[in-house]
Amino acid sequence: MRHLRRSARVTTAQWRRKIVYWAAAILVGLVAVGFAAAADQAAALRTRMIAWDPWIMLAITPAGLALSSWLTRTWFRGAQGSGIPQTIATLHLDDFAVVDRLLSLRIAFGKILLTTLGLLAGASIGREGPTVQVGAAIMHAFGRWLNLSAVGMRRGLILAGGASGVSAAFNTPLGGIVFAIEELSHSFEQRTSGTMLTGVILSGVTAIALIGNYTYFGHTDVVVPIGISWIAVLACGILGGLSGGAFSAILIRSASGLPGLLGRFVTRQPVAFAALCGLILAIMGLASGGITYGTGYAQAREIIAGQTHYPASFFILKFIATIVSYCSGIPGGLFAPSLAIGAGIGGWVAQYLPHTTPGAVVLLGTVAYFSAVVQAPLTATVIVMEMCDNQQVTLALLATSFLAYAVSRMVCGHSLYSALAEKFLVVVESTAEPIAEATTPPRVPAVTGP
Repeated sequence: MRHLRRSARVTTAQWRRKIVYWAAAILVGLVAVGFAAAADQAAALRTRMIAWDPWIMLAITPAGLALSSWLTRTWFRGAQGSGIPQTIATLHLDDFAVVDRLLSLRIAFGKILLTTLGLLAGASIGREGPTVQVGAAIMHAFGRWLNLSAVGMRRGLILAGGASGVSAAFNTPLGGIVFAIEELSHSFEQRTSGTMLTGVILSGVTAIALIGNYTYFGHTDVVVPIGISWIAVLACGILGGLSGGAFSAILIRSASGLPGLLGRFVTRQPVAFAALCGLILAIMGLASGGITYGTGYAQAREIIAGQTHYPASFFILKFIATIVSYCSGIPGGLFAPSLAIGAGIGGWVAQYLPHTTPGAVVLLGTVAYFSAVVQAPLTATVIVMEMCDNQQVTLALLATSFLAYAVSRMVCGHSLYSALAEKFLVVVESTAEPIAEATTPPRVPAVTGP
């Protein structure tokens, strides 16, 4: 009887723990949907302001970035950047006091608030990367509530939260799983796989229940038949790999600090520097007719659907705007801008490849640049495939993604997020306070990232 009672207590505790995990995953889905709605409302409000008077952004963008930078450094230290490097770093930190601060619910709230503010101000950032840190923070908070002591279980929850965030943000459950394996953990451990899969499923189902079973870029029926059409694979893979690798190399270099007088200015006046970055973004927005502001989602969707043809200046200016937004030090991700830049590259290349369906070339450009930036070819392929609901181009997407990855590695020998996470770990070990991936030298108390 004593054995039966003990077994019953163990079973009850296990079920209670599972129910808490499930509740956390559902909450991640709810928060991701709310975050997406807030980001969309911010973008809509920005569009209305621009329609009223485009020149107002000369005041709104610098002020918005300066406010975001000040709030980040004053109230939400650790909310800087996309949050993916922070999430990767927490999976390798043994000091869980630091992890608790990095993945606190206060930081998660700040991440949502300040990313939304950045989108309202016109920064070239996305919400998907921040959703990874928010998801990890929520799952970690529930783990703390359960008083989990096993390191493996706590890290498993963080991994599950990050994967759930990607799944709910893009409505790409397979992409969330592959992202967790390929980018966050670089492995697949049996003891954490069940928690991660459950989290991805529940957060994804929650998002679908609230906003429907949508696809991020709609549905496409384009194909890339083997033959002359595969010239597009070579063209997009090489061009996307070179540009994406250069982008990653610039960001990694920036993480060590800007050189010369500019670097000293960033160190001494980070908020003023953020305002200067905002002024540059506003000028670029005015010069481009506003297409460089925000995530670039609307432009990417129009290019993929064949509704609009943007010139090469679109992806060039978007490329620069994203780098400037990163260097400003505000919270915000790189996923959505990278997809927009890739779509712009594909749309530009398509006009020189009449033997291939333009929509197909756009998808190849999208996956090429995205893969080159994150240097995670399987993740890029699965996410783009799920976002456009098209399995017919899977082989071409894989080939392009891996070619772009190989070219990117020749330009930038380190994965962007892993390199930033390593820099973050070095800074964390040398300081008492947790800080985000650097855009200024490690000696600076508050540093930032993508």
